[in-house]
Amino acid sequence: MLVHLQIRNFAIIDQLELDFAAGMSAITGETGAGKSIAVDALSLLLGDRADSSVIRHGAKSAELCALFDISALAPVQKWLQERELMPPDATPDATGLECQLRRIISANGRSRCYINGSLQPLALLRELGEALADIHSQHEHQSLLRRDLQRQLLDDFGGHSEQSRQVRQHYRIWQNLAERLRSLAEGEAEREARKDLLRYQLTELQELDLSEDEPAQLAEEYQRLANSGRLLAVTEQALDQLYDNEQHALQNRLSRMQGELESLRELDNRLQPITELLNNALVHIEEASHELRNYCQHIEQDPERLHVLEERLNTLHRLARKHRCQIAELPQRQQKLEHELAELGSDVWDRNTLVQKTAAAETAYLAIAKRLSQLRAATAQQLSQQVTSSMQTLGMQGGHFYVALTPDPQPSSHGLEQIEFQVSANPGQPLRALAKVASGGELSRISLALQVIAANSTHIPTLIFDEVDSGIGGGVAETVGQLLRQLGAQRQILCVTHQPQVAAQAHHHLRVSKSTRNGSTTTQVEQLSQRQRVEELARMLGGRKLTAKTLAHAREMIQHAATPEQPSNTL
Repeated sequence: MLVHLQIRNFAIIDQLELDFAAGMSAITGETGAGKSIAVDALSLLLGDRADSSVIRHGAKSAELCALFDISALAPVQKWLQERELMPPDATPDATGLECQLRRIISANGRSRCYINGSLQPLALLRELGEALADIHSQHEHQSLLRRDLQRQLLDDFGGHSEQSRQVRQHYRIWQNLAERLRSLAEGEAEREARKDLLRYQLTELQELDLSEDEPAQLAEEYQRLANSGRLLAVTEQALDQLYDNEQHALQNRLSRMQGELESLRELDNRLQPITELLNNALVHIEEASHELRNYCQHIEQDPERLHVLEERLNTLHRLARKHRCQIAELPQRQQKLEHELAELGSDVWDRNTLVQKTAAAETAYLAIAKRLSQLRAATAQQLSQQVTSSMQTLGMQGGHFYVALTPDPQPSSHGLEQIEFQVSANPGQPLRALAKVASGGELSRISLALQVIAANSTHIPTLIFDEVDSGIGGGVAETVGQLLRQLGAQRQILCVTHQPQVAAQAHHHLRVSKSTRNGSTTTQVEQLSQRQRVEELARMLGGRKLTAKTLAHAREMIQHAATPEQPSNTL
């Protein structure tokens, strides 16, 4: 779980350090105070893309750092061990084992990512972040209208993402073979034309006779010959100034200086170490001069060889452009063409063999795809029931949610069916596509139900809800708070909210505030005591002016949350 977050020069935050605990933590504050800034920082630490606009005005860079307790996360420990990223002195059964994520975003738009102090690419940070925390945004209900997200949500909820991956893999194999079969069926003439082209391309590459080391060697030799005049002029000048110039050579001047100081040793023996250092310097200068003279004598100035190198490099560049690859990749390109030509000329890929392999690949795809369809059907029924049950507690009594699985006319990489979320928001209304029926508020509440249900089925230890309760209030908001509190008994929950009914259910409460000093705006976050928490809830209930009535109401809400009645329909 997340135990510590450090933010510097990010958005309107100057410097901020936060400690987090297990259970449900509410993050509240007035509108515009920056309640979601910490969530935005965490998003970047978990692998989101960033640009320089997130840097605090006047700063050169923003720095973000998060510490996660991974003692109970064996898969994460294994992931780190496989990449040699485990913390120093860590043992597999260690308690209090922590993982640090750090990111620095510079004003030039670049960012550096670190895992346990080791510089890593953003993709690796994102891969690890997906196992540490999951962020649910208030805007997710818009993406919920997309069919691809609906399919992914169903597969994630059912725990059959691996079967879905296998379906995609088998589909690619099947289609690759089918494509080869179609290509073969286009006629031997085209096949022979392809073989002729391959032979022509191979002839060029084979006549080139390029070894894997030659491109680097050619570039190095060309660089040396093309700059031989400058190399010779500069090194001869250096040799003259070091040794050859009788009047001004550094060796002569240093020798005279060393002799003068040597003569003074009788007056003060403390000069001995200095004269020894100068003597050593003379030895090094003489050795360097010898090596430099030898270097000058062996500098090549060969215009004919330089011309040969230019012709060779021009040929390499021309062929690299022709094959759309780097010069160093030409030998691998030649091997690939040879392999393809061998396949076209062999009996392995004749029509009968391809027909058999394609049919076998189709059978394998259909077997795993049908199994996935069975799993999806069972999961769709379960998800439909749970969301429908949740709708009754979220102000949509009599509403109905249904995951429709429709056979796809053509098998695809996603399986044998199309998946569509359907809803009837009111009793007696027929089920229709979610995008055509639900209003903005209804869609937001259905999205919230799906998020909580999906979160309850995941193994991710830290779940972050960023104002997902927007557009609800009253008893519905209290139900949402109770559901999040229940979820907090199993996982760490961070909830940015503007609803007092939700905040009252939290085990911990953080308040975000904004202040202006010396013309600069900054955001602070503080952990609230019990008294401060009552005052914050009272502010959320009644505004800036606190009254005895709102304070009493706030205390009652907190006391009620500590011993809540179970909602009639839980997620």
